[in-house]
Amino acid sequence: MFVFEDMTKNLVIVESPAKAKTIKKYLGKDFEVMASYGHVRDLVPKEGAVDPERNFEMRWELIDKNRKHVDAIARAVKKVDALYLSTDPDREGEAISWHLFQLLRDSGALDGKSVHRSVFYEITKNAVQEAIDSPREIADELVKAYLARRALDYLVGFKVSPLLWKKAGLSGASAGRVQSPALRMICEREEEIFAFKPREYWTIDAQAQKDTAQFTAKLTQLAGTKVEQFTVTDAAAAAKARQQLERAAEGALVVSNVEKKQRRRNPAAPFTTSTLQQEAARKLGFGAQRTMRIAQRLYEGVDFGEGPVGLITYMRTDSVSLAAEAVREIRAVIARLYGRDSVPDAPRMYRTKSKNAQEAHEAVRPTEAARTPEMLAGKIDADEHRLYTLIWRRAVASQMEAAVFDTVAVDLAAGQDNTFRANGSTLLSPGFLAVYRESFDDVSLNPDDEENRILPPLETGDRVQLLAIDTAQHFTEPPPRYSEASLVKALEEHGIGRPSTYASIIQTLLYKKYCELVSKRFVPTDLGKIVNRFLTANFEHYVDYGFTASMEDELDNISRGEEDWLPMLERFWAELKKQIDDVDENVTRSDVAMERPLGIDPVSGRPVSVRYGRFGAFAQIGTREDAEKPKFASLRPHQRMDDLTLADALDLLQLPRTLGVWEDGSPIKVAIGRFGPYVQFGPKKYASLKVEDDPYTVTLERAHDLIREKIAIEANRIIRDFGDGTGIQVLNGRYGPYISDGKKNGKIPKDRDPKTLTLDECRALLAAAPDRKGWGRRAAAKTARTTPGPAVSVDDTTTTPAAKPKAAPKKTKPATKKKSTARKKQA
Repeated sequence: MFVFEDMTKNLVIVESPAKAKTIKKYLGKDFEVMASYGHVRDLVPKEGAVDPERNFEMRWELIDKNRKHVDAIARAVKKVDALYLSTDPDREGEAISWHLFQLLRDSGALDGKSVHRSVFYEITKNAVQEAIDSPREIADELVKAYLARRALDYLVGFKVSPLLWKKAGLSGASAGRVQSPALRMICEREEEIFAFKPREYWTIDAQAQKDTAQFTAKLTQLAGTKVEQFTVTDAAAAAKARQQLERAAEGALVVSNVEKKQRRRNPAAPFTTSTLQQEAARKLGFGAQRTMRIAQRLYEGVDFGEGPVGLITYMRTDSVSLAAEAVREIRAVIARLYGRDSVPDAPRMYRTKSKNAQEAHEAVRPTEAARTPEMLAGKIDADEHRLYTLIWRRAVASQMEAAVFDTVAVDLAAGQDNTFRANGSTLLSPGFLAVYRESFDDVSLNPDDEENRILPPLETGDRVQLLAIDTAQHFTEPPPRYSEASLVKALEEHGIGRPSTYASIIQTLLYKKYCELVSKRFVPTDLGKIVNRFLTANFEHYVDYGFTASMEDELDNISRGEEDWLPMLERFWAELKKQIDDVDENVTRSDVAMERPLGIDPVSGRPVSVRYGRFGAFAQIGTREDAEKPKFASLRPHQRMDDLTLADALDLLQLPRTLGVWEDGSPIKVAIGRFGPYVQFGPKKYASLKVEDDPYTVTLERAHDLIREKIAIEANRIIRDFGDGTGIQVLNGRYGPYISDGKKNGKIPKDRDPKTLTLDECRALLAAAPDRKGWGRRAAAKTARTTPGPAVSVDDTTTTPAAKPKAAPKKTKPATKKKSTARKKQA
């Protein structure tokens, strides 16, 4: 429980209790630090939260789980002289500070108080103290950019999504201003893979030897023609070329040219949010969300014996620059650990490549370079240590000397007009490679492959022995599916989203089941493909990569004060509404019917198709117009609509299968229901199949086993059945015996034998039993929605007009009076 000291004069607000604990130790007794626990308000989650007819007026409501924290802050503010809003130094942090200010001002808690906005990019004593000593006001431009972003996201989500339900029959599906272009990217890659036609090609290599050293050379010229990827395209051509080369070489290759040079490889820039997520995925196997969660802990403070300490700078950034003081410290650490030869003469300067770089943050780096990963080993969480090590090594390597290689390229003639080339490389000076090596999704881009390919000493005119000429068959491969790392990179390159949104974009796509991770690669689901097809067919402009990036540019312009937010929203909404009205009026469900004809059933002659319905993809035989009712079968978990064949569909439509009869003469059938595959052995008698059972191949003998097991369980479950239409039974449950009438469950006293209970006793116990949990939760939720909050409280639902947000304190009527007036109007 939070205890406020009477002597405290200043209150500092941050997002998390961990961050509050770290900052508290850097400030004196005149400061108290409290946490808002993230965002405190959100748009009302229903139609009308953003009203385009009233200058995009927004309706906000207090996030229920954070009500108690906001109330505690409101009480605490009344006891201090000054409030410092010290949330994160980006748009989201600015928004949290603005929302808190609005809530506290409207509740009257800020009357006579001074309010400051303080920001810091690392949680160290100097940075925190400097932020407190040099506060500013809430930045109107950043707040406007935040409001514009929320309005845009709402208008797309709440206005386009209903058309997915209405026109495509996809209940629960949603469109998103940023998520939809990201889904399109994944679906288009899948289409590329599906349409890809592999091409055959062959490579030809020479195995050569000088003295005792053997090496490999690649064919670069054949009969005077440069060898390209598709110069040799089949086994016959490869065999012919080999014979031609063997005849021309006569067992030896002659060195025709030797080219030697020195190559320098420079280190990569320190981490941005994007590159941190990419490298953590490649090197550590961390997803984007996991990476950001761990980085948040490292930033806010980790206790390893000295009290909580912020170990890294702010982790949401587009910048690759480092503060001059940080560079000096890193260079000193390099000299101490790796020698002065590893320190370049001048500090390395990096420039941000992203055209939409947000605020002027630093790159992600350790707050103290002298705090090496070895010093923290065993003192912090294992994942925290792995990520800190990655960040520390990348930042230190970025200020080290280049790696230096000696390279040699040797051309070897095999007779006239035939040439092989051998490449060698030797690491002369490791430089930054002693600390860090960057990873790559595309292995062909990995420069480490060139390291330490040592060739024997060769000079022009030398003859070397030809041991063999090898031919190898290859096929071109389709582009790879996106991994988390490559998807984040692609989003950044296209200007889609921002550092703070990459992880949430990925989580939304997975949560909505628009795609799934298979072997750490994104594969679109049938639902994802259908949503993408509908949006690209009817809202192509709004899922266009260029348009999405241009919207991000405009939001950046607003955040810098270069563009007004309302005219931008008006233009966007006018175009979007026109398109929505057109789709609503002119596109019918039959236009977007998600079905694919597969062929004709050879037995019945009826058409077979694959469709998408309320419960997912399914195969169908027949149509609704047929005299005979259509038959349906859900696709199996590994099957996809685009890949399903007629034969696959006919296999699925075998169900329900009749295996035989049960002992009472009832047919035994196997089918798949809403809750999975099952065996039916009479009216309303079912036994679920086990995980290892396949409904398409399960045998009659196995069905008998499952039925007997089910009957045994049921027999042991029923202790007493009073029958006679009462519906009351005494049953064995997971947690012991209980009474049930199908509507309520009653506890049995511990001192009673369940077998001796009478019908009257059971009725009495049921009458005293509470309603089932589901009904109780719903009732409690309804009560919570209609019950006023604590006495010291802020307004649950408030409206943000389109007028300029104010940062200066303003005395207003208490929020409780507003609520009273609102209730009267509603009555």
